Amino acid sequence: QSLMLAKAKEEWDQEIVDKQAEKERYLSERVTPLHTSGLSLSQLQDLCRELHEKVEIVDEERYDIEAKCNHNTREIKDLKIKVLDLRGKFKRPPLRRVRVSADAMLRALLGSKHKVSMDLRANLKSVKKEDTEKERPVEVGDWRKNVEAMSGMEGRKKMFDAAKSPTGQ
Repeated sequence: QSLMLAKAKEEWDQEIVDKQAEKERYLSERVTPLHTSGLSLSQLQDLCRELHEKVEIVDEERYDIEAKCNHNTREIKDLKIKVLDLRGKFKRPPLRRVRVSADAMLRALLGSKHKVSMDLRANLKSVKKEDTEKERPVEVGDWRKNVEAMSGMEGRKKMFDAAKSPTGQ
């Protein structure tokens, strides 16, 4: 990177020198040096009038070019505004939900590279409703009787025996 930066700086410096040389060459061709030594007062006045006329001509050209440039700038701004107005008139259609399978989505994203089919539901564990109902039988009864039966040492002994025996009695 440092070599590239050094090379870019060298080229930039060379470009500046080239532009300066081109400017000097152009000015030497277009502008002749003034020789005012040895001229009388009337000749100096004529020279000044000539230079004023040239300055006026250059000023008129500069003004015309500046007016054209401003006109073009305004026209560009107007066209940009028109483009923005035309863009704003069209409403974007609302997007609709599309149901796509995983295979179709992978095919759309990967193209022909996608060869393996993905069935996401195949690896799910199947649960039957009947099994869950059999696992925990629900007994509906008077809760006060159950509390009275389990209270005291006899109730604790019944709970201990129920946990010990595999049949639950």
